Amino acid sequence: MKTAQDIVQTDLAYMAERLSSEFGEMAGKRLLIIGGAGFLGYYLVQAALYYNDVSGKAPIQLTVFDNYMRGMPDWLKALEGRKDLTLRKHDVLDALPADLPPQDYLIHAASIASPIFYRQFPLETMDANVNGLRLLLEYARDLATQGKPMSGFLFYSTSEIYGDPTPDNIPTPETYRGNVSCTGPRACYDESKRYGETLCVAFAQVHKVPVKMARPFNNYGPGLKITDGRVLPDFARDIFAGRDIVMLSDGAPTRTFCYIADAIVGYYKILVRGRPGEAYNIGTETPEISMAELARRVTAIAAEEFGYKGKVVLGKSDDAEYLTDNPNRRCPIITKARTELGYEPTIGPDEGLKRSLFWYAGNQVAELA
Repeated sequence: MKTAQDIVQTDLAYMAERLSSEFGEMAGKRLLIIGGAGFLGYYLVQAALYYNDVSGKAPIQLTVFDNYMRGMPDWLKALEGRKDLTLRKHDVLDALPADLPPQDYLIHAASIASPIFYRQFPLETMDANVNGLRLLLEYARDLATQGKPMSGFLFYSTSEIYGDPTPDNIPTPETYRGNVSCTGPRACYDESKRYGETLCVAFAQVHKVPVKMARPFNNYGPGLKITDGRVLPDFARDIFAGRDIVMLSDGAPTRTFCYIADAIVGYYKILVRGRPGEAYNIGTETPEISMAELARRVTAIAAEEFGYKGKVVLGKSDDAEYLTDNPNRRCPIITKARTELGYEPTIGPDEGLKRSLFWYAGNQVAELA
């Protein structure tokens, strides 16, 4: 695997194989992905279409809505014209078009998720996670009253709803209620996701909407644009610019990192297999590594694969609130997803980081996230 396209093809085959049962149930049905042009959409969209290409079954009829604020990405443009794909410009805050056929499955992935950007657009972030979600839940409710109930609805929540867990709650189970600031610089994202989950539970209980929630833990890999502002894209920018990697912290906070191909498998399993009104952690339980260790591993891979000569240096952000409310540790317990959904991530950090760097090597230019 030496090119970005090699990585994508390998990942698509991996996801299609591990989702053969779930995609098989979705075959011939309609799937609507809201916010499909973003990081998560990159593989959510391509995995379903890849399955259509190789399965020989009735295709999943996929519709992608996005507001395309910065234009339609090239990878999505390349898919235009497929009979199993409909692309439409649509804002999640607007009512769904009247001519939209009844959907069997729906994924709400329309949200700003990078701390740099959701802090710049706090109101828009909250609107997508609350008002936009409410419109979609009401759409699912109305389909049921028309005798056309949906089979599955997935809301992307976040591991950020746990805030900065107390030491005795790390690793963190879904039952942990969180240690979250409701007024800090991250609150627009954290608290709107928490309220979004409350909306989902209420609609599941009151209106029997088959909505489930995913709590992602530090996903990374193809689709996460080099301009995103999160740690790995920033490292990749430095590497391919031939600069030293600048770490804007002491490197002590720790995380477990989940490669996106494993994460997407988990998300589709939640959509099809998850229990309505329930949340599932999706990530990896081990290894938990520090930001300093992450930088060391990335530097070593870049040196071996790309002849990178740089080193890691410590810096300081010009943003006084850069690390405010940033959790010291983040690590999930995934027993619930493992036992209820059959979710089992297998791509370790060294392999995932290597794939990511090959993908970034072929995707060094991107509009702002």
